[in-house]
Amino acid sequence: MKVSNKESRRENSAYRQLERRLERAMALQAALTLFEWDNETLAPKQAGEYTAKVQGTLSEAYQEIMTGKEVRELLEACKREAGLTEAESAIVREASEELDKLEKIPPREYRAYQELAARSARVWSEAKEKQDFETFAPTLKEIISYQKKFAAYQAKEGQKLYDVMLDNYEKGFSMEKLDEFFGLLKEELVPFLKKVTNSGVEIRDDFLTGDYPAKKQRELAEYLAEYVGFDFRRGVLAESAHPFTTNLHNHDVRLTTHYKEQVDSSLFSVIHEAGHGIYELDIEDELTQTLIGQGASMGMHESQSRFFENIIGRNGAFWTPVYKKLQELFPEQLEKVSREDFVRAVNKVQPGLIRTEADELTYSLHVLVRYELEKMLIEEDLDVEKLPKLWADKYEEYLGVRPQNPAEGVLQDIHWAQGSFGYFPSYALGSAFAAQMYHYMKENIDFDGLLQKGQIEVIREALRRHIHRFGKMRESRRLLQDMTGEDFKPQYYVQYLKEKYGELYQIQE
Repeated sequence: MKVSNKESRRENSAYRQLERRLERAMALQAALTLFEWDNETLAPKQAGEYTAKVQGTLSEAYQEIMTGKEVRELLEACKREAGLTEAESAIVREASEELDKLEKIPPREYRAYQELAARSARVWSEAKEKQDFETFAPTLKEIISYQKKFAAYQAKEGQKLYDVMLDNYEKGFSMEKLDEFFGLLKEELVPFLKKVTNSGVEIRDDFLTGDYPAKKQRELAEYLAEYVGFDFRRGVLAESAHPFTTNLHNHDVRLTTHYKEQVDSSLFSVIHEAGHGIYELDIEDELTQTLIGQGASMGMHESQSRFFENIIGRNGAFWTPVYKKLQELFPEQLEKVSREDFVRAVNKVQPGLIRTEADELTYSLHVLVRYELEKMLIEEDLDVEKLPKLWADKYEEYLGVRPQNPAEGVLQDIHWAQGSFGYFPSYALGSAFAAQMYHYMKENIDFDGLLQKGQIEVIREALRRHIHRFGKMRESRRLLQDMTGEDFKPQYYVQYLKEKYGELYQIQE
């Protein structure tokens, strides 16, 4: 077959040469992802220190490729090259931003930090198990020091360090915008929560806790994940202490969950992680295994998991065709519990200490605590030793509960051990994005009717068409604008929560 001059030029273009080099970088990232998955699921405890060295070496090689002379020159050539598609232009954009970040960090510091982050997860885990914050504090101080140093390397003139960190997870949401968002949540939801807890309405949920065999819970988990649309031909479900989702590409997406005495904990963590997984599975083939072959942002990713978990999964209509399956699996526990009582129970508001177990109404108040403390750590040089008390004080102020030990307080999340400062706000933003999408959908389709008929694929297709298929090609605020016709509008989130829980708890606003 004869290749035309035009095709030959295209194959030898700067973009095609860049693409071949980026493939190597993405292969290294895939290897790192596998190590992270293994570390959380099957790796023996004593493997950590040795595996961290391998992760450091892989990270160093990734940095070398992304900051090398060849990639830099090809990126400059690509910016001058005509005829790039939207996806190709987005890949050039992401590669340029990654180069700009990585080349400012000395390689020795970058590798040392990657090894520290790999080790610190083990230190955190042991400290949490022993309820001993003091043993983790020195490592946390070291993580924060690196994070601030790297942010300082990358900051534009006049840019705050925490804004640099926020930009890594959610572009377009600086402290100024997040202060407005969390200010609205604090103003509206803290007093509303007090009305709910003082309403006098009692909701029975004791039947959710008991002898729910793990084997049966796993059967339920697989059933629900598949029911909402997760494709097990391209994905797997494993068990881990902390449920999460990761992927190598759109044909290898991995979910984890846990199995506890509280059956709703596993049940909703699976639907939540399936939401993440479906997002990854729906990314277009031409984008996967590239720098834009992932969710648009952490907030947009979280919007999909929260959409599936809460807006679909905690909707009474969802359980119309599904609840009999639960009763068949757990007849002793649920045979005499009506579907209506079950739905009320899984929507019960009960302020607690653990973010991942939080009810839908209080969830973003858990995130508010973390956002305020992160700002203090990064922008005000808060002494790490003061974290446990400040954490407890804020929980008491916003949620009316106080942790009795670090494991149920400041040590409950792994994020800071991994250096993920700026990540937490994405959880609350995701819930707000989801509520805005829900508002739009209700005006355009019979949302509850589709759930009652078990036709989730119609809802899922709308999300695929507007959000999933684009991967990281477009930023989250543009996706939201394109889908709903409006920029980010958090009032929909407050409205959604007040209407739902006002009705459940008979509160007149």
